Amino acid sequence: MTLQNLQLRSLVSEDNTLELSLVETEMPEPAPDEVIVSVEATPLNPSDLALLLGPADISSARVVGSTERPVITADIPEKFMKMVSARIGQSLPVGNEGAGTVIAAGSSNAAQALLGKTVGMAGGEMYARYRCMKAMMCLELPEGTSAADGASCFVNPMTALGMVETMRAEGHTALVHTAAASNLGQMLNRLCIEEEIELVNIVRKPEQEKTLRDLGAKYVCNSSADSFFRDLTTALISTGATLAFDATGGGKLATTILSSMETAAARNMAEYNRYGSEVYKQVYVYGFLDRSPTTLTINYGFSWGMGGWLLTHFLQKAGIPKMMEMRARVAAGLKTTFASHYSREISLAEALSVETITQYARQATGEKFLIKPQW
Repeated sequence: MTLQNLQLRSLVSEDNTLELSLVETEMPEPAPDEVIVSVEATPLNPSDLALLLGPADISSARVVGSTERPVITADIPEKFMKMVSARIGQSLPVGNEGAGTVIAAGSSNAAQALLGKTVGMAGGEMYARYRCMKAMMCLELPEGTSAADGASCFVNPMTALGMVETMRAEGHTALVHTAAASNLGQMLNRLCIEEEIELVNIVRKPEQEKTLRDLGAKYVCNSSADSFFRDLTTALISTGATLAFDATGGGKLATTILSSMETAAARNMAEYNRYGSEVYKQVYVYGFLDRSPTTLTINYGFSWGMGGWLLTHFLQKAGIPKMMEMRARVAAGLKTTFASHYSREISLAEALSVETITQYARQATGEKFLIKPQW
């Protein structure tokens, strides 16, 4: 029987517009090493929004079409068109990860072994009713694990583990994390508590402080407080953290973190050195919640670095054995260490509601949407 798929697509046009729509496609028969998964849950992550919405002005969004088949159009400011010039005219499927039930399988032993099983997946095109995947790219979920439990089994859990692996590989002993009350931030806290790793959390609101302290976080610094720099420096002195992962990207936060690390390191200097301390300090930017320019005021010596960090690049360097080891750890902890929490569940059509888009485009901490494509 031929399956008709329904897939969410994002299209940038030459007339400076973004179009979001639901497109019907025909599913192929699975190859010997492939399976067909009925996608039952898939999260809206910040990394998904980069492809889904791009630099479009969401306040200009308008809807046409029917309730079942809405089409959203939004304007892209002329100054941002260069950012998306390479994708003009391409109708691109969206969705990095998801989970569901294997409903058809190829002839290989690996594919047949997954038939009827609930699996987690990563590899794009997840905002759809069905997904054809290589069997080896599917993570069989433990018995009793729902698709909703396993929907976020890749991006956030593997990122948290990747941060800890990076810390160890580069010779650091403690971490700093911004936007720390997010789903990822909460996972990282639980992981660091289990691994006995000191973690300094940076948040923006008192209620976010409470969220993390209720999880057992020892060091939580509010960047909106007048005492932020002092509080951060005190935490860095206590933990010795010299590695930070910054989800905001823009503004002065990276500079503040490096300055605070240098202030903490300078306490152990026997004498003044005009080139600063010899303690190496590193900030990795892995997100762009703040779209303003990144401002660096170099008052933290010469022993420092700043760069980008991407999970896919990390996994390529780590290799298949390490990735499989990490995947197994995630599968075992989906209801504990790597549990995700969602503020709202929506259908594919609801994901193309102007009101809903406005909400998830804010990327507000504590607001995480789960798409249920079979609704």
